[in-house]
Amino acid sequence: MLQANERVERAGLIEVNGRAYNLSDLAARPVAVVCVDGCEFDYLEAAAAAGVAPFIARLLSGSDATAVRADCVMPSFTNPNNLSIVCGVPPAVHGICGNYFWDPRANDGQGAEVMMNDPAYLRAGTLLAAAAGGGARVAVVTAKDKLRRLLGWQLKGICFSAEKPDCATLAENGIEDARVLTGLPVPDVYSAELSAFVFAAGVRLAERGDVDLMYLSTTDYVQHKCAPGSEGANAFYAMMDRYLARLDALGWTIGLTADHGMNAKHDPRTGEPNVVYLQDVLDAWLGAQRSRVVLPITDPYVVHHGALGSFATVHLTDAAQPADSTLIERTMAHVAGIDGIELVLDNAQACARFELMPERTGDIVVVSRRDFAIGSRRAAHDLSGLTVPLRSHGGLSEQTVPLVFNRRVDDIETLYGGRRLRNFDVFDIALNHARQS
Repeated sequence: MLQANERVERAGLIEVNGRAYNLSDLAARPVAVVCVDGCEFDYLEAAAAAGVAPFIARLLSGSDATAVRADCVMPSFTNPNNLSIVCGVPPAVHGICGNYFWDPRANDGQGAEVMMNDPAYLRAGTLLAAAAGGGARVAVVTAKDKLRRLLGWQLKGICFSAEKPDCATLAENGIEDARVLTGLPVPDVYSAELSAFVFAAGVRLAERGDVDLMYLSTTDYVQHKCAPGSEGANAFYAMMDRYLARLDALGWTIGLTADHGMNAKHDPRTGEPNVVYLQDVLDAWLGAQRSRVVLPITDPYVVHHGALGSFATVHLTDAAQPADSTLIERTMAHVAGIDGIELVLDNAQACARFELMPERTGDIVVVSRRDFAIGSRRAAHDLSGLTVPLRSHGGLSEQTVPLVFNRRVDDIETLYGGRRLRNFDVFDIALNHARQS
């Protein structure tokens, strides 16, 4: 059940989930935070070096901008990171620990694997809703509709997806038929045009003067398909560069980050996916029906990754009773010996290290190596949509993401007592610490 924001408003300040944000300058200096799905720093550097992204090159130069590396939250998937960014806190606080999880309360208490895209799973309010309540004019444009309800929870403003702009209504989305913003056709969900629609809509809202605080969230379709520096990747970042430059010219402060990075998960010689089919392994070792492997990468859009990522949780069962510590330890040791596995933790270790919610995390957490993905049963994965060798995310190797601003941020590395910067610091930095001159 969603807890009410503890929010105080004074002199343009709001407090959300223990962090204070200054909204007093938004009318004169609007702010846009952009989450570029699947964006490794290498993509930005490659596009800048190729000369196709001059604005991004300026941001990376550091002369009148700031560009550093930060960490996303684990698992390095879309839902937990987008919600961390808009809540300003890790999953242990807001509760969204993956795209997909085992909910023991679902199915009349029998339990079921479910999508974590219902606001009922949120345990904290968002900065976006709080800012709108504090008088800011807020807009959210997200690529996929799966995120819209979470990002727009309790938001009195504009919130729609590029996937379904034609379905937008004033009552539900704060805008009628969002296609009119851009004049663009409704894009295919598996296309670069889905992200282009997000940017086009955001720029148009800025040009119309309708909003002064925006969150734009793209899709990683291109990053799953194209490595940094490739023709497809550079074309995507050239498109993004043009829209970011337009926002900058309109006087907006821009904070750019990512929900996760992206890496090749295939054999470079053959192009075949490197996959540990963990449910097959555990069925052979423990016996059938003794374990349940849950893949938090799972969502309605699996064509470009086949539901293969680098993070899995394992729920162990023993005659319908909770698994004992001996079974957990034996299973952890067995899984740790599999080629391609980087890290195996129990529930307490994983929740402490990755700031996750224990009741939404399995008995065991498994993270694969940079070049490997984790599946459940081989027969359960349809890889027919993989038209290029597998690239995916979810592990520690995809945790480093950009944190880039079109303003100077003094001593950014020491802002939080020297701790590692996180992608969910982006709103705090853009609103509270970015120079406005």
